[in-house]
Amino acid sequence: MRYMEGVNSPDDLRRMNLTRLRRLADETRRFLIESVALTGGHLASNLGVVELTIALHYCYNSPTDKIIWDVGHQTYTHKILTGRRALFSTLRKKGGLSGYPKPDESPHDCFQTGHSGTSVSAALGMALSRDIEGEKNCVVAVIGDGAMTGGLPFEALNNAGRSNTDMLVILNDNEMSISKNVGAISRRLSEIRAEPAYIGAKSVARKMLNCLPIIGKPTGRAIERMKDAIRYALIPGGVFEEFGFKYVGPIDGHNMGALIRTLKNVKKLNGPVLLHVHTVKGKGYAPAEARPERFHSVSAFNADTGEPLRKERGGVTYSEAFGAAMIDLARKNTKIAAITAAMSEGTGLSEFQKVFPERMFDVGIAESHAVTFAAGMAKNGFIPFVAIYSTFLQRAYDQILHDVCLQNLPVTLAIDRAGAVGRDGETHQGLFDLAYLSHMPNMTVMAPKNCEELKKMLEFALTLGSPVAIRYPRGSLGVDLESAEIRLGESEKITDGADALLIFLGSMADVALQARDILKADGVETALVNARFVKPVDDNMVKMIGGYKRSYVIEEAVFAGGLAAAVIARAVELGVDVKGLRSLSFPDEFVAHGSRDEILKDHALDAKSVAERIKRENG
Repeated sequence: MRYMEGVNSPDDLRRMNLTRLRRLADETRRFLIESVALTGGHLASNLGVVELTIALHYCYNSPTDKIIWDVGHQTYTHKILTGRRALFSTLRKKGGLSGYPKPDESPHDCFQTGHSGTSVSAALGMALSRDIEGEKNCVVAVIGDGAMTGGLPFEALNNAGRSNTDMLVILNDNEMSISKNVGAISRRLSEIRAEPAYIGAKSVARKMLNCLPIIGKPTGRAIERMKDAIRYALIPGGVFEEFGFKYVGPIDGHNMGALIRTLKNVKKLNGPVLLHVHTVKGKGYAPAEARPERFHSVSAFNADTGEPLRKERGGVTYSEAFGAAMIDLARKNTKIAAITAAMSEGTGLSEFQKVFPERMFDVGIAESHAVTFAAGMAKNGFIPFVAIYSTFLQRAYDQILHDVCLQNLPVTLAIDRAGAVGRDGETHQGLFDLAYLSHMPNMTVMAPKNCEELKKMLEFALTLGSPVAIRYPRGSLGVDLESAEIRLGESEKITDGADALLIFLGSMADVALQARDILKADGVETALVNARFVKPVDDNMVKMIGGYKRSYVIEEAVFAGGLAAAVIARAVELGVDVKGLRSLSFPDEFVAHGSRDEILKDHALDAKSVAERIKRENG
């Protein structure tokens, strides 16, 4: 790593010639493979932007010039070049380097991004405020083509084109988000990439257009319409030019010389510019190029073979159980459909897609659309199940409330990765779903303690004919307990105990059971209740609280809008004394990255902390 060791800031890049920059790219790629092999992290996306990142920092003066990365998981090379190479052994570990841009970490991270589609909006805000202040710095947004399946980037492009401000949007086109990209935009970009003649089409087209004469007003209007038609047919970025952007590209995102020349030329252009760059996700590492979706986010692996170092925990995960249950349900009911937002593999629906391709819909990174699309299907007699990670479902709040709940439609939200997800940090923790779902009229909210109970809840959702949300954690098999029949708003007593009552929700079953065993060894008998429902809350469960000096509600969510808050509200309505009730939940703050076990311990939600508190307060 001869050249990499000499790069501690972007200034060091500008003293290198093209040959050295290319060698630096090779060294960086090898460093990424070896480093992520030890720590885990997002690999394929970062391997794809090595040359692009080096060229950007060579041509622009960060942090004076603003570079906004969308979605943010492709910033590892950016972090290496901005003085954080030595911290990569701590990547995504508690107290260590974040896997996403983080302004608290470095001034070169000018905007915190964890969800896709935000960069153009943020860049436009920076550019227009810069103009008001009379400053002259450059603003660059790097957006992946997967993000172009969402609506926010097009809202931003529409506004930016009208503004005529100086800004650059780099479309990093690698044909992938997490799953394979879908939709008309992806298809159009594929057409542009596939036709080499497109590269020179723009200059030829403009020469042709300039040769067309205009004679008289009627003829002139006709000629202008013909010019528009020719322009759209021959200029590959016509769709972007219609937004008011100057389109440049496509160019090879791994050709360092072409990237630097193009970026230098682009800096001379006025107004908004879109640079189309074609990259390969996983570039330079055969296992990642062959299976970019597998190497999107990985645990530690063997750098020579690409194989994971640790075998997956045996048994079925919640995601897999959901996928298997969906196949069973769909075989029995031809009206059942599955919808996801670029997460078919992550949500366990890959096999469903093979068995029922006509009833499986991946809408791309477009969560709001996914929910209203499901509402449309439900209105037409179908029973859609929408599988989206908790953190991403936040983007569809209005659609859930108005398009699903207001019309009381039978749409089931299968909310994966609920709770403390861990190493992706603040933007990915699934701690807020209960808060934004439990206050919605007509919505039923459930959480299973294990995979068997998840299947029963999915079956139960079919009987309601109204909106349902079922939230469950990443991975995890759940606890080894049988599940009673699901009835609306009914909890499940697990054990009796005279000293304290511990009510748990879904993913906290393992903590509750371990805490009970610790307490039992110390002579404290604890009653355990599996709440099952956050909405409606079980009245009998609430009334149980009045029979105990101390009761506890433990949940993997923030207190506001969660189970404990719902229990307290219902207790007030029922006249139950809740002075002895305590909430064991997350505080009103964003939770940083770390393992789930570390996060639970830090917030006194691990079994030992819970047991110690109950023992202390019931001694």
